[in-house]
Amino acid sequence: MKGNPAVTTEPIFVLVPMFSTDNDQNPNDAISCTNVVAGTTCGSALGSTLISLFGALPEAFKATPNVYTQCPEQGSAPGTCTMHASRLDLGPVLVALGYVQPPVTNIFVPTPNHSHVLINADINLKPIWWQVIPVLVLNQSDWPAQDGSSGLTSLAAIQAALKAGTAVEAPSNFFLFFSSYVNSHDKSHHYHMQ
Repeated sequence: MKGNPAVTTEPIFVLVPMFSTDNDQNPNDAISCTNVVAGTTCGSALGSTLISLFGALPEAFKATPNVYTQCPEQGSAPGTCTMHASRLDLGPVLVALGYVQPPVTNIFVPTPNHSHVLINADINLKPIWWQVIPVLVLNQSDWPAQDGSSGLTSLAAIQAALKAGTAVEAPSNFFLFFSSYVNSHDKSHHYHMQ
C-alpha cells in the first residue's frame, strides 16, 4: 500500500470485532478450550480476562459471535480457518492499547473471529507473501455487513475510523502466503478496498 512505510508487501487488513453487541458479561461465552494448544488462555478464563479489560466479552472471542465474520466459516469452530495460526499473542496489542503495562509478555489466545479486506488492485494476484495489518474495530456500526454494503469496506472508511479512534491498528509481525481471486458465486463475502 503506497504511503505507509511500515507495509513491506501487499497488505491484507484483518478486521477484528472488539465490541460486544449485547454487553456480554458471561465468561462462558468465550471460545472454548476444546482442541486449543496448551498454554493458550481460553474458555471462562479468557472470557473473564476480556470482560475485566473491555467491560464486556468482544464478539472477536465469542464461541458464537453475534456478527458475521469471514473466519471461521459459518458453522465451523473458532480458530479453524485454513492457513491461519491456531492462536496469537495478544500481549503487544494490550500494551499498545494501554490495558497492560510494558514490558510485553506473551498472552496467547485463540485466533479471534475476523474478516479480511484487500485493496482493489490486489483482488487477482498469484501467490505472494501478504503483510497482515490487524484493525481492531471498536464500534459496532463500523462492522461490515455480510454483503459488504456498509461498514469498513473501503480504505477511506478504515482510515477515517482509525483517525476517529473507533478503530485501532494493532502491531503485528505476521505474514501469510496465498493467492487472491474473486469467486464469482461468492462475491458478497469478499470486501475489496479502493
